[in-house]
Amino acid sequence: MPDLRPRFLLLQNSMHFLRLLIASILPASTHKALLRIYHALWAGASALVCNFPARRLTVIGITGTKGKSSVSEMLFAILRHASYPTAMAGTIRFTINEDSRPNLFKMTMPGRGFLQSFLKQAVQKGARYAIVEVTSEGAVQNRHLFLDMDALIFTNLQKEHIESHGSMEEYAKAKFRLGQALASSPKRPRAIIANSDSKYSKPYLTLPVEAKLPFGIGDASSVELKDGSVSFMYSGVSFSIPQPGEFSIMNALAAIKTAAWLGIPVEKSSEALSLLTRIPGRAEKVEAGQDFLAIVDYAHTPDSLQALYGAYAKRRKICVLGNTGGGRDTWKRPLMGRIASESCDEVILTNEDPYDENPEAIVRAMSAEMTREPHIIMDRREAIRTALSMAGTGDAVLITGKGTDPYIMEANGAKTAWSDAQVVREELERLAVSEVS
Repeated sequence: MPDLRPRFLLLQNSMHFLRLLIASILPASTHKALLRIYHALWAGASALVCNFPARRLTVIGITGTKGKSSVSEMLFAILRHASYPTAMAGTIRFTINEDSRPNLFKMTMPGRGFLQSFLKQAVQKGARYAIVEVTSEGAVQNRHLFLDMDALIFTNLQKEHIESHGSMEEYAKAKFRLGQALASSPKRPRAIIANSDSKYSKPYLTLPVEAKLPFGIGDASSVELKDGSVSFMYSGVSFSIPQPGEFSIMNALAAIKTAAWLGIPVEKSSEALSLLTRIPGRAEKVEAGQDFLAIVDYAHTPDSLQALYGAYAKRRKICVLGNTGGGRDTWKRPLMGRIASESCDEVILTNEDPYDENPEAIVRAMSAEMTREPHIIMDRREAIRTALSMAGTGDAVLITGKGTDPYIMEANGAKTAWSDAQVVREELERLAVSEVS
């Protein structure tokens, strides 16, 4: 087979120039339509250059508003515990077996041929399975083409990305493109694993595929929601997972049922999940010897925020949160502020990712419906430092919105390197030093 890489590089440069030119001269609607073609060409060209790597892998796609990354990490942990050579591409990181690097793109599905190149690397390094988080935006832009999925996990659908898609109905349609992609995959057999508790699951569970595997909270028995962990029974096997909240049970069930379809015994899944002490940026505990909890979580929607706060219902909570700018889902700002004021004992509103918006205006919108007066500290590090200094024995400091996001996105494309977990760790250490001195 001739080396197509020089032609691919020429295509890469030419297409990038063409994209910039089109964006500068065409109306937004026309540009959006052409962008789909642009990404479709990228997907096709990169798949060809990489020799269609998805054909040599068992590919499991994971989609949904919430839970994608947690399910990915849980399923990856199970597959690796069962000695399945596995790659994973998602919001948190890109991993091939034990070789892992963080996702610094600030997007779940990078374009411009990245996914095909990643899958090629996975094949070269001996992977036989690939877990890939797939999104509605990725589907609309045709970034999912040539992934040739064997299975798709649908976690849930909640109100989000409304400005981008136009309505909840259009968002649901965009997401379901991924279900249709599974149905048209040349792989056999194919499986859909879908959250039957979601009203949006029906079209997924009626897809013309070989295996239809619903999951719901009713599948778990003897449920115990503990502070920072959950335990339950499933298929006669006991599970104890060091992750909080009912949502962790749902994420686990999705991973367990998928693993069983891949031939992994439920007992093996139980062993793997009991060892999963940390999912970066997902109810992640940051410990530096303090006598209270410091939690970093990605929660960036009202539902996820409510669920996280509910997981620590018995603790005094000091909550740090902000909201994304750039015109993204502005409807949720006052709602998330109200949820924080109703659920937390102290609320600190701060900067998150303002993009080209005034960060103070975002915070004002969040405070509009709050039932208690918040602290407003725009410097995010200072906000975190203040929250930690307010905490007493047994309290929970909950810092939400960014999770593992590697940057604070600012106006005119500027960005500041950032890690909530790292800042929390630094400030805890500083606090410990000041207390000793």
